[in-house]
Amino acid sequence: MIKLGSNVLTTPGWKLDRKVFADIARTIATAKKRKKEFILVSSGAIAAGMGTLGFSERPKLIPLEQAAAAIGQISLMGLYQRLFSQYGFSVAQVLLTHSDLKDRKRFLNARHALSSLLAYDVIPIINENDSTVVDEIRFGDNDHLSALVTNLVQADLLVILTDIDGLYDRDPKTCPKARLIPLVENVTAGIEKLANGTRSTISRGGMITKVAAARTAALFGVPTIIANGKTPGNLDKTLQGRDTGTLFLSEQNKLTSRKHWIAFTLKPLGEIIVDAGAKEAILAKGKSLLPSGIIKVQGEFDAGEAVACCDQGGAEFARGLARYSSTDIGKIRGCKTAEIKKVLGRCPAQEVINRDDMVVLKEI
Repeated sequence: MIKLGSNVLTTPGWKLDRKVFADIARTIATAKKRKKEFILVSSGAIAAGMGTLGFSERPKLIPLEQAAAAIGQISLMGLYQRLFSQYGFSVAQVLLTHSDLKDRKRFLNARHALSSLLAYDVIPIINENDSTVVDEIRFGDNDHLSALVTNLVQADLLVILTDIDGLYDRDPKTCPKARLIPLVENVTAGIEKLANGTRSTISRGGMITKVAAARTAALFGVPTIIANGKTPGNLDKTLQGRDTGTLFLSEQNKLTSRKHWIAFTLKPLGEIIVDAGAKEAILAKGKSLLPSGIIKVQGEFDAGEAVACCDQGGAEFARGLARYSSTDIGKIRGCKTAEIKKVLGRCPAQEVINRDDMVVLKEI
């Protein structure tokens, strides 16, 4: 899984950097002949469109972003196709929004589609569907998208190519004595503090989102390498196992694909406030959430949608898929399981959130 950022793929004048594209295509084509499979998450569409429209910085209004993406996507994919075809490979464009992954059926359909492309030796190139996306269905940035797709396709390695050499102990752009951190065993709070937000006029993320993506991938059992994609030959060195950038190790106690989907792909639509006994049963005993331990429900959601489990102080400690709607939970809160049918006239499940549909936050 290779994520390519806008700052890697474009020149200072917001044109697609053909030297970088050529190096990446040559490297991947060579590796594919060694029976490696690749999926790309590629930025660059908005940046390419910005150059055509004459924008000097990334548009702040979504309609202008959409226009730039629609124009730039043609140039982006055309360049990928021309370069990879020189080596006998085809590419496929895959545009996603958060809605495509939050629904489990659509999530699995996307997995099957990508698997079919790989089976035919095609290189899928994924981007957020910036031409139509709005805030409610936006991933946020392509670093986050690449981590989610790593889970989607069950990749073995995530490589994030950016315009600096990796994670430093200080900002290398302002501190000449900053040192590269070659290995991160665990993404701790201290590691997260080292990452800074972006100063770029064309990209959304920054090192903070790349570290977050590495943490997300690690919890699925996948290591991540953050390296400089502007350096010629760097991707080839990375794929050969040579030291480049920063390597983030994977977690030993990884989440299953489904629990990873619940924890990172879904967005909680409401909150269930529980008493101390219910919290202890979930955290210490590995139990499901029963209606008897529920104090209050907040937000509006249907059965099957994601919710946060919070203690009486409002702190979230777990999240999962509710088996009842917010309206029904409001009616059965505090009830014993034997009373559910009497209150609602039906009892589709004894648990409000089954343990198999729940992720405890200490796990992530």
